[in-house]
Amino acid sequence: MATETLSPSALLKKSHTRVTPQREAILGFLMGTDSHPTADDIYHHLADRFPNMSVATVYNNLRTLTGLGLIQELSYGDSSSHFDFVETAHYHAICQVCGKIFDVYYPGLNEIDTITENATDFAVTSHRIEVYGICKDCQKKLAAETPAE
Repeated sequence: MATETLSPSALLKKSHTRVTPQREAILGFLMGTDSHPTADDIYHHLADRFPNMSVATVYNNLRTLTGLGLIQELSYGDSSSHFDFVETAHYHAICQVCGKIFDVYYPGLNEIDTITENATDFAVTSHRIEVYGICKDCQKKLAAETPAE
């Protein structure tokens, strides 16, 4: 059975938070991309539409949306945080060369919470799974740079 995705405005109303044009645009942008943008990426994407919006406004709205559980902040060491709309449980594969983040969907992912709770009596509130490696494009570049013997 397919689920219908709500509009950004409807999701904000359902989360009992104030709907502002900027908040709605930020959430809408995240809902429509799988690129895991940074706050600066989001700011630059929306700057023409909201010329008076500051980077601080973007950060404040991202903090609010994260707190509501509508988006997830992905932070990896010293690099800028990336943001991801959370519609379906998934984990991330991160390229250790270029930093690109890929969504990976696995049907048994939700079972991790149940298995953990049953094994430990731990009340799971959330989980985050990340896999690190080298993406296909970077593998090709690295192979081209390696001299043949």
